[in-house]
Amino acid sequence: HTLDHLVFHHFDYQLPPLKNLIGSGKKEIPLAQVPIPSLAMYGCQEVDYVFRLKGILEQELRHRKLENLLVDLELPLTRILFQMECTGMFVDAECLARSGEKIVRDLTRAEGEIYSLAGEKFNITSPKQLSVILFEKLGIKPLKKTSTGLSTRADVLEALAEEYPIAQKILEFRTLEKLRSTYIEALPLAINPHTHRIHPTFSQYATATGRLACQDPNLQNIPVRTPEGKRIREAFRPEKEGWSYLAADYSQVELRLLAHLSEDPQLIQAFQEGGDIHSFTASLVFGIPLEKITPLERHRAKAINFGIIYGQQAYGLSQELGISTKEAERFIEAYFERYPRVLAFVNECIERVRREGKGVTMLGREREIPEIYNTNALIRHAAERLAVNTPLQGSAADLIKQAMLEIDRVLKQERLEAKMILQIHDELIFEAPDHELDSLKILVK
Repeated sequence: HTLDHLVFHHFDYQLPPLKNLIGSGKKEIPLAQVPIPSLAMYGCQEVDYVFRLKGILEQELRHRKLENLLVDLELPLTRILFQMECTGMFVDAECLARSGEKIVRDLTRAEGEIYSLAGEKFNITSPKQLSVILFEKLGIKPLKKTSTGLSTRADVLEALAEEYPIAQKILEFRTLEKLRSTYIEALPLAINPHTHRIHPTFSQYATATGRLACQDPNLQNIPVRTPEGKRIREAFRPEKEGWSYLAADYSQVELRLLAHLSEDPQLIQAFQEGGDIHSFTASLVFGIPLEKITPLERHRAKAINFGIIYGQQAYGLSQELGISTKEAERFIEAYFERYPRVLAFVNECIERVRREGKGVTMLGREREIPEIYNTNALIRHAAERLAVNTPLQGSAADLIKQAMLEIDRVLKQERLEAKMILQIHDELIFEAPDHELDSLKILVK
């Protein structure tokens, strides 16, 4: 959907590339050095074709009933995203540096332990050298082959980690190295020297489901699951004394949408009663009283609940839970027996995509899924999973965008100093003075 592509598609004309003006590679010059007449001709031609495309695309939007999605949701949202980008997030560079020092020490320790277990030094980040150490020198039985050799991917190492300490240490090393390279090294470079804040870019069109993407850097992916990751997140804090962050998220939004869209009475009841949805599902599927549900049974029910959202089949569930495929099949069958309208919804989603070639959200956002017609069963099954997931994840994305518009309107109406600074899919982060927190909680809720 680039301008070049659309112009060629609708007018059979190839726009001249920018490199015709500025060159490429070592001969590339700054745009400011291009003669103004040449630059004006280039720019005017693009503007002319944008104007010509306007009528064509408006007509197509109306025909596909997508005009409201653009005019009432996506276009107003650009102003809010602009504000969020300008506000940015404050980062305590000293705190980040201290976290970095600790991670480097942990990396050095993990590296030494790996060398000790391997009996020699080698390049831990080289899959080829790692493969030689694990499967030739140490004689570990390989689990997977790839086109380039024996696999040392994370899933393989996780399977080996229970029996071989070196596999666990390599996983630890990789986690630490990812934190060091992606956050400790990269984040300080992204801090604006004047504002001392990071100003990311939010994209409304980078995902197929309508979810927002955050780039340069990606603040939606700051780690929290490990102690080291939590220390990195601690570097993000309000800049001013007497200010705090407020985080608000939707609870189980995609499962709630599954209940709404499927109209399954049991699933609706589970949410209306306000209990734990995974324990409720475990009680139904396994036929055990709610008060007697064990953590293992809840964990399995949770995997099934989320597996349904992502179109997971019995094999995928068996791999996640460490059970046989037959047992996973029984779990899924029992789930659909208890939630029959969910099964009907899943089948309806797949049939719609087969019929129309696209998945559709509650607000009419479309996702083309041509792979549904592929003769390759693996590709076709992946498309069926997208057919189920698109109305759920896409509708969740639309809902939080609507919430952002309404919250922004009320923040301005109430003249609050609080600012919306980050969206992480189903969560919104605000930076606010402490005296506004109570009002902000009520407003957001």
